Amino acid sequence: MKNTVMKNKLALVLLLILPLNVLAKSAQIASPNGQIKLVVNDDDAQPSYQIAFNQQTIFAASQLGLEFKNAGSFSQGFHIKEVLSRNVDNQWQLPWGERLNVQDKHNEIAVTFVADGDSTNRYTVRFRVFDDGVGFRYEVPKQEGLADNVEITNELTQFALGNAEQVTAWWIPARGWNRYEYTYRTTSLAEIDRVHTPFTFKLKSGVHLSIHEAALVDYAAMTLDQRRPGLFKADLTPWSDGILVKIKTDFKTPWRTIQISKDAVGLLNSNLILNLNEPNKLGDVSWVEPGKYVGIWWGMHVGENTWGSGEKHGATTAEAKRYMDFAAKYGFSGVLVEGWNIGWDGEWFFNGDLFNFSKSFADFDIKAVTDYGKEKGVELIGHHETSGNVSNYREQMSDAYALYQKHGVTQVKTGYVADGGNIKRIDESGIVRKEWHDGQFMVAEYLHSVTEAAKHKISINTHEPVKATGLRRTYPNWISREGARGQEFNAWGNPPNPPEHTAILPFTRLLAGPMDFTPGIFDMGFNRLGDKSNRPQTTLAKQLALYVVLYSPIQMAADLPLNYVAKLDAFQFIIDVPTDWQESRAIAGEIGDFVVFARQERDSDDWYLGGLTDENTRDITVKLDFLAADKKYQAQIYRDGAKAEWKNNPYDMVIEQKNVTAENVLVLKLATSGGVAIRFKALN
Repeated sequence: MKNTVMKNKLALVLLLILPLNVLAKSAQIASPNGQIKLVVNDDDAQPSYQIAFNQQTIFAASQLGLEFKNAGSFSQGFHIKEVLSRNVDNQWQLPWGERLNVQDKHNEIAVTFVADGDSTNRYTVRFRVFDDGVGFRYEVPKQEGLADNVEITNELTQFALGNAEQVTAWWIPARGWNRYEYTYRTTSLAEIDRVHTPFTFKLKSGVHLSIHEAALVDYAAMTLDQRRPGLFKADLTPWSDGILVKIKTDFKTPWRTIQISKDAVGLLNSNLILNLNEPNKLGDVSWVEPGKYVGIWWGMHVGENTWGSGEKHGATTAEAKRYMDFAAKYGFSGVLVEGWNIGWDGEWFFNGDLFNFSKSFADFDIKAVTDYGKEKGVELIGHHETSGNVSNYREQMSDAYALYQKHGVTQVKTGYVADGGNIKRIDESGIVRKEWHDGQFMVAEYLHSVTEAAKHKISINTHEPVKATGLRRTYPNWISREGARGQEFNAWGNPPNPPEHTAILPFTRLLAGPMDFTPGIFDMGFNRLGDKSNRPQTTLAKQLALYVVLYSPIQMAADLPLNYVAKLDAFQFIIDVPTDWQESRAIAGEIGDFVVFARQERDSDDWYLGGLTDENTRDITVKLDFLAADKKYQAQIYRDGAKAEWKNNPYDMVIEQKNVTAENVLVLKLATSGGVAIRFKALN
């Protein structure tokens, strides 16, 4: 891999200092293309902002401010004191990702508010306006009116829709027992109470919006509370004692983000979240390797194996070697092994106190497995399940990562299976506290695992995580995460993921960053108990399409090896498809209905296309103008057959080839919950 230290190019920064007197009421800024306009004002001594897009009011006056324990409210009674302005246009590179080059072009104002009267209390709200949306954050310096250590009891940030009529929203509930792992609901605003972000919705005008946050570090995650129709307020996830954030001045909050597009596809092509994160802090990260893996995982979900020891134990030395043989034969870089370490016996969901991350079951020899992998050119992918006891994990973390490093393990999947609000923390007095997965404590804990892993040149794939907020730019070894209902729900979900699920994820969860969904199930009849509802509600071709549509730099071929051997012709697409891209382009889609992505392989002329639909059949016309104009390509097409439909005939698939150029147009015929996957192999 190339040296991946982030490099800024062509930086153009203009700084204007515009001191305003206390009578000033507003400050204005527009996006570089002029389509988004933002106004900040202090009418009635109440800081607020509003946003228009193409002359349509998107957000009416929306309150700003913070409230502190023992210091009161930094909101009412504050006025604009000063505005700093700058314009930025530069380009930087991702060491791995959906694209190599990222353009950061935005206009910025930093608006400082001060309290009326003799008070020295002050804070700044920094706004950045891009062509694809807006980001803003609070910056609170040290000052006489605040202690060095403060406790935030309320963030007053509002998102007040200018018109709440006929809005369609796609959302999952916040502060629930299943964290982020809910099926998305498609409703009007009237049915919403508290939601997780990214929160995506469509206005009556057709404008699409998604509210989220970027650079979530040392702060509580933001959910949204609908106070009245169309008025959403930041609702931070609290500590066990009810305080929202405990922090030292001078501090900066995460960015509150609003992605804005005239259509659904525009949301998918946004770089807003990444651009609002800090550059790489790890230096040379050439040791962070994208790739594809197989694993001892699906067998446990479908009852073929167990995580715990016994006759059906999956994580044995012999079974790991068998998977490594398969991986080596078909070009996979890693084998995930779950259930190798002490602590899995019994009801492992409740075994957080028992897990030992350096001792293996008697039938698993980590040295023998990793030595065998070195001979085969395949790495062991490590696994740490905490069952929500993070104090137990932290005590062992450094030694556990050192053990993996000793044996050449460079990727680790971590798990935090526990009900929402039930993370076990032992405080400095030895008292057990229960925290949320997305509270400030866990935000820091997840990041600690990533920075600790980096010391050992290990990348982290977090399951049951806090949501992604673009920190993969700052810490590129945070290579992927879960954070939504993945493939495993198709084994036992009752109900499993509906056909529309993967047509919603790109417009919601994946706006935040990569997801380890674990696609590629080839056997739809694994449930031998007679319950045909628990299975992937897709065609085989749609399972292939997921490798292009649902982005992750690490992709799993999730099914059992024997099921791939039985369908080697379809398996060829999984063998061929890369996970690291030179460029990515969403070219068609409507939320919950269908989506089509085209992606160019990094350092290659080859392109790949993935398209999928919901429960409806669909014909989608796609121009191939994303291909290089001066080249010819062989299109290797994996598509639904004429009789394909997910319920009774999911395996009907046509594999064909044809030569194409950028001037051609393809009509994609998708079956019910169907898909298409295409490799465009550059010729000559």
